Amino acid sequence: MADYKYADITEKIIGASMRVHAALGNGFQEVIYQRALAIELEELGILFKREMEMPIYYKGKMIGERRVDFFIEGKIMVELKAIINLENVHLAQAKNYLEAYNIEIGLLINFGATSLQFKRLGNTKFVNNSFLQNQ
Repeated sequence: MADYKYADITEKIIGASMRVHAALGNGFQEVIYQRALAIELEELGILFKREMEMPIYYKGKMIGERRVDFFIEGKIMVELKAIINLENVHLAQAKNYLEAYNIEIGLLINFGATSLQFKRLGNTKFVNNSFLQNQ
């Protein structure tokens, strides 16, 4: 097992994503993969919220909300894509979400390529507080 924070859970999420991609292949809309992944996560007994509204703050003021595809076990953000290839802009976007939501660990998973693509992300600006534990 990799020596990453929450590696046990992220490896299960990646494995579940691989099963979804193996069964469905590429070419569907993101929501199809999201629904299939939810079924896999439920079967694994992993606690998650799907399409969870998360507040976005700027200088201490809430300026809007955005839905995260999955918020898992109260600590991991999972962003899904269904595009031909992940590019640096998608990685940067996912890292920005981690920082905006103050989440420590995230996964960016792309079902749109011929092989499943995934990136594990860490938030170097993470500040431990009790906000997310109460969600």
